[in-house]
Amino acid sequence: MVTGIGEVLWDIFPDRKIPGGAPANFAWHVSQLGLKATAVSAVGADAWGDELVQAFIGKGIDAVLQRTDFPTGTVEVTLDAEGIPRYEIKRNVAWDHIAFTEELERLAVHTRLVAFGTLAQRNPESRHTVLRFLDGMPADALRVLDINLRQEFYTSDIVKESLTHCDMLKINEEELVCVSQMLGCRQLDLEKVSREILGGYGLRVLILTCGTDGSYVFTPDRTSFLDTPKVEVVDTVGAGDAFTAAFCAALLKNRSVQEAHRLAVDVAAYVCTQPGAMPVLPSALTDRLRQEDGSIGVSGVF
Repeated sequence: MVTGIGEVLWDIFPDRKIPGGAPANFAWHVSQLGLKATAVSAVGADAWGDELVQAFIGKGIDAVLQRTDFPTGTVEVTLDAEGIPRYEIKRNVAWDHIAFTEELERLAVHTRLVAFGTLAQRNPESRHTVLRFLDGMPADALRVLDINLRQEFYTSDIVKESLTHCDMLKINEEELVCVSQMLGCRQLDLEKVSREILGGYGLRVLILTCGTDGSYVFTPDRTSFLDTPKVEVVDTVGAGDAFTAAFCAALLKNRSVQEAHRLAVDVAAYVCTQPGAMPVLPSALTDRLRQEDGSIGVSGVF
């Protein structure tokens, strides 16, 4: 079982609204790549919550969506000329109040890999749930921090504690500069900073994405770099979540770090050519992980 836990919401564009939130985007792409995945979050007991539940059912996304007395989350999304989004995230919404239940306790025990971020930890209630979920997972499971620093919804304490709970970090260039300042890193070069964080927190993998300037995957004994493909960008919403999902799915299918990196780059590039965060992936991408059985394991990767 693969799980994404945190925010689930409506991305509100000027001309449409689309289901979104990192855990849902992550679970959607992992499931397309042949693994069982669940999104964990909360929605309101309102019409938009009903519609979001139905949207998940319609797309076949397995989800634990708690109902709360708070409104369903929304994000106002505006795009610049290059399709780069700017987000205005509403406060005190349903996903700020995810409760740790017996259902989540059972799910944690059976989760082999989880993706989480800092945004859903902006409220103490959901933060408590995320951390309890991480602690309830098997000791050998993978905990993936897709850090997603948004607006002012993070603190140094949240970032540092999240790093102590993860095995793998996904971070972009701007976020790395911010985090390096929080941690008092001695290095200025981004590759050296990445190595300092990787070693300092005992991480198994650190992924650094640099937009059109390519991406790096660092492990204790190797570095992988790939250029970003040149594509006609519609928008980049959810591209980072797709990258994380594809990389994790490939690892769980016993692919090498280099193979996982290649697939992640290609999936993210495709998502950039489509509107919104949850397009259907073409078979040319999904078939790259369907040539083996569905066994889960990463022992041969690291």
